[in-house]
Amino acid sequence: MDHDVAGGLSYNETKLLLALQAAGGKASPGDLISRYDFSIEVEVMGAASWLETKGLANITEESTMFYAIGDGSEAVKGLPERRAVEAIAAAGGKMEMSKLAEAMPGGEDKIAVGWLKRKGLADIVKEGDSKTLVLTDIGRDSLGKKLPAEEFMELLIKGPVAEKDSDKDAVNELKGRGGIIREAPAVAREITITEEGRKIAESGIVLKKEVTDITDRLIQSGDWQGAEYRKYDVRTFAPAVYPAKRSPITRLSDQVRQMFLDMGFVEMSSDYVQPSFWNMDVLFTPQDHPARDLQDTFYLDNPSSIREEDQELVGLVKGLHENGGGTGSTGWGGSWSREFSESPILRTHSTVSSIRYLAAHPEAPCKAFSISRIFRKESIDSTHLPEFTQIEGIVVDENANFDTLISIIREFYARMGFDKIRIRPAYFPYTEPSLELEVFFNGKWMELGGAGIFRPEVVAPFGLKHPVLAWGFGFERLAMLKWNIRDIRELYISDLDTLRSSRTF
Repeated sequence: MDHDVAGGLSYNETKLLLALQAAGGKASPGDLISRYDFSIEVEVMGAASWLETKGLANITEESTMFYAIGDGSEAVKGLPERRAVEAIAAAGGKMEMSKLAEAMPGGEDKIAVGWLKRKGLADIVKEGDSKTLVLTDIGRDSLGKKLPAEEFMELLIKGPVAEKDSDKDAVNELKGRGGIIREAPAVAREITITEEGRKIAESGIVLKKEVTDITDRLIQSGDWQGAEYRKYDVRTFAPAVYPAKRSPITRLSDQVRQMFLDMGFVEMSSDYVQPSFWNMDVLFTPQDHPARDLQDTFYLDNPSSIREEDQELVGLVKGLHENGGGTGSTGWGGSWSREFSESPILRTHSTVSSIRYLAAHPEAPCKAFSISRIFRKESIDSTHLPEFTQIEGIVVDENANFDTLISIIREFYARMGFDKIRIRPAYFPYTEPSLELEVFFNGKWMELGGAGIFRPEVVAPFGLKHPVLAWGFGFERLAMLKWNIRDIRELYISDLDTLRSSRTF
C-alpha cells in the first residue's frame, strides 16, 4: 500500500472509497447517493475520477439509447392520417378534399393526405371539378385497430422505450415527422474499487474533515491550531492550466509595430481595393507587365472601374509611361490606357500605401511603415498563401542612400533576433537600385522581401526632391523563422491546443 497516496486522499475520496468497500466493491452513483450520504452525482463522479487517476477505482460507462415523446402536439392529438380516416369514414367513406381542409385547418389536411397516400389508406378520385378522398380496404380495416406508429406512440406516452425494444419502422416514420419523438440517450455508470483501493480502505483510514485552504479567518480565529490539514500528492494527475495567450500573428504584429514606432516612424494604411492606377501605374509598372495578368492578380467585377479624378496626375503618369515625362527616362513607349488603369483589383503589394502616403506628405524628412494584408494568385503550399501580410516602410531624407537602406534592413532584423542574412541584386519596376533580402532557414536561404530606392518616374508627379528608400518584408515568413514553423498554414489554423501548449506564442 502507498501510504503517501492514502495520506493525500481528500474528504470525498475517502468517503467514496469507504462506501465502495461497504457496498461490496462496486456501486452505481445512484446507489451511493441513496445509501451513503452523497448529495449529487457530480460529487460522486468528481471523487471517483480522482480515485481512478490514483489507481484506486475504475469507472465503467454503458450508453443506451431511449426514445421518448417530443415537444410536438401530435402525440396528444393523434396522427393526422388517423383523424383524416375517421373523418372520411364519418362522411360515408369518401370526402371532398376541400371539406377535409375545413375539418383539419392549419395545413394539417395536406400532411394527412400525404400519409394517406403513402400508407394506402385512401385514394384521390377526381369527380367533376373537385377531388375526393375515398377510403381503401386498408383504410377501412384500420378503423378498428392501431397503426404500428400509433402503437409505438402509446408505449412512449407511458414512458421512454429502449432502442432494442422499439419498432424500427415506427421509429423511422416518427423521426421524419419533426418533434413527435426525441432521442434520449442514457448512460449507466458503475464505480469499482481496485485491489490497491481495497487495501487502502481496509488499512484503517478514517473519514474526517480537513483544512484545504489557509484563510485569514482561520489564522485570526486560532482554529488553525490542532486542525487536520490535507496532504497533497504532487505526483497525482492535475488538469493543465494555461495562461491567456495572443496568437503568434497578433504578437509579432505588435512587436514589429512597436519597433518602428520606437525608431520614430508613423503608421500608414490604404484600402484593400485599389484601382490599377495607384497599385501599378503610379509605381511605373508597365501595363503589359506579367504581374498584371489574371493568373497573378485578383480583378474585381464590382465595381467595374475606379476612376482617378485628378486629371493633372493622370496626365503626368501617362507621360511618364509613354516617354518618361521629362525625367530623363524614355518611359515604356507605346500608348498608355487610362481605361486599363481604372481596373479595380485587390492590392497586390503594400507599396500602394507608401505611394499614397507620399502623395499626401511630399515634404522631407519623413519615415512611415505599415503592416498590411495583400492578395496574389499564389498556389497554397508550405511557404505560400494567396492572402498574406507585408511589412512596408519608407524613409525620405536628403542624405538617404543605398547604404542607409541596407543599414535599416540589417538593424530591423537584428532587433528581431536574426543576423544571418544576405542581400542580392534584384529588379522591380519602381525602384533602382533594387535588392532582395534572404535569411538562412531550415537548411536553405528563404526570400523575405525586396527593397530599393524609388525611381524618378515614381516620385516626379508628387514633387519629391529627395531620395525615397522603400522596402516590403514578408510578415508570415518572419513568423516562421522566429518560431521555427515549417508550414505557413499553421499560423492561420484556429487550433487552441497548439496555442495553449506552445511556449513561444
